Amino acid sequence: MITHLFRLALLANLITSLGIFAQAQNAPDSPRRPVHTYSIVARDPATGELGVAVQSHWFSVGPMVPWAEAGVGAIATQSFVDPAYGHSGLALMRSGRSAPDALKELLAQDSSREVRQVAMIDAQGKVDAYTGSKCIQSAGDHVGTNYSVQANLMLNDAIWPAMAHAFENSNGDLANRMLAALDAAQVAGGDIRGSQSAALIIVSGKPTGKQWVDRTFDLRVEDSPNPLPELRRLVVLQRAYNHMNAGDLAVENSDNKGALREYAMASTLAPNNLEMLYWHAVALVNMGRVDESLPLFRQVFKEDQNWVKLTPHLLPAGVLPDDQSTLDRILSVAN
Repeated sequence: MITHLFRLALLANLITSLGIFAQAQNAPDSPRRPVHTYSIVARDPATGELGVAVQSHWFSVGPMVPWAEAGVGAIATQSFVDPAYGHSGLALMRSGRSAPDALKELLAQDSSREVRQVAMIDAQGKVDAYTGSKCIQSAGDHVGTNYSVQANLMLNDAIWPAMAHAFENSNGDLANRMLAALDAAQVAGGDIRGSQSAALIIVSGKPTGKQWVDRTFDLRVEDSPNPLPELRRLVVLQRAYNHMNAGDLAVENSDNKGALREYAMASTLAPNNLEMLYWHAVALVNMGRVDESLPLFRQVFKEDQNWVKLTPHLLPAGVLPDDQSTLDRILSVAN
């Protein structure tokens, strides 16, 4: 099934390739509802990471508002949203334009710009934002060093200043600081309509050319009465899986010490995640540390017997050593 996001990407590609970006924005069937509310685009100068985070009273905000590409930039396009700003803005920055120049160029082509709200930041930290005069109030933006916050259809005009203050004064990595900005918006009053969906994207500061590798966070809460707490929960879970992936990579590189360190960090973040516990135990067996694996297997098997049924299937697949005595030791803790 072609996803909504993929359909949008195909449409944006088609519009750009036909050279009718401006005409598409002028079309009478352009979105006539403000579907997005408050967001932040930001760059971490220490790591080079780029990110976008957004919350809206609109179903599935993630496919339309946030856009980001490692080594290129990050974009939030909202209010009477035109997703082409995301696609075309990244294309312009990829070709060498700064974020402010890319934004100016796209606005100049858009006869409906007064209903748009867009922010862009590039890989060098150059940033700019635009709030059209016809965005529904309260609406505004604040551009700071390595970030911009913007909001429309807010309960009051304290929202974006609160976001800016939270981002500038919070600690931690880029995800934590952007979440702090979203939380501050909600505390200050938030969207006049309420809450429904949220999204967060972060891309690496060291692009590999493989977008699936460069996206360290790509999270969405599609529909929830409390999307921000759920988004924060997903960020923690993604951190844990990032550590698991790093552990697997360390195993591939014969760095057992590094692998166990990464697995331990994953377990700290998600202590009751059976998937992580199980594959951590499998990794220990493959390191020849069967005794250390058994308590983890026991915990998993106690919670769900299907993992017991799965385990023998790992031998012919080469995921566990093809050794019956080792398998018997593992399965013995299921009793």
